[in-house]
Amino acid sequence: MSISGQFVSLLAMIGSGIIAGAFMDMIGTGIAQTGKSSAVRRVSGWLEGAGWLLAGCFAFAVLFEFRAGEWRMYDPLAQLAGLLLYASLFHRPFRLIGRLAVLLFIRPIVWLIRLIAWGIRSVFRILFAVVYVLIGPFRYLYRRLVNFRFKKKPE
Repeated sequence: MSISGQFVSLLAMIGSGIIAGAFMDMIGTGIAQTGKSSAVRRVSGWLEGAGWLLAGCFAFAVLFEFRAGEWRMYDPLAQLAGLLLYASLFHRPFRLIGRLAVLLFIRPIVWLIRLIAWGIRSVFRILFAVVYVLIGPFRYLYRRLVNFRFKKKPE
């Protein structure tokens, strides 16, 4: 492998370290935003373990793409350098991009889903109210007849 190929694969491994750092930060932030007694909080160890496993799979996919899966001794150091670069330089810009994504994409989608659910719930409430009003006289008659019919007769 040429020097330029090795340099490109080194940069790719540093990039995979940066992406792994961002991914693990995203998982940690998501877990921290849940409630204290949340089910997500109870399985947070498993979630972080699965996150590290996915980050490792992604690193192997990068290795497979750039070097047909050949592992070199400097690859873990390159990934560690990427993690440290994320922690020192890219942490704030990635967080800003994440907050903008939540503000511009996720919150409007959640608002739209809640609006649709509120509309469906309102339609069903109106339908049930109409049915309840229409059945009201029949319920009254039924109660009067049933109560009259099953009363004990004096002897």
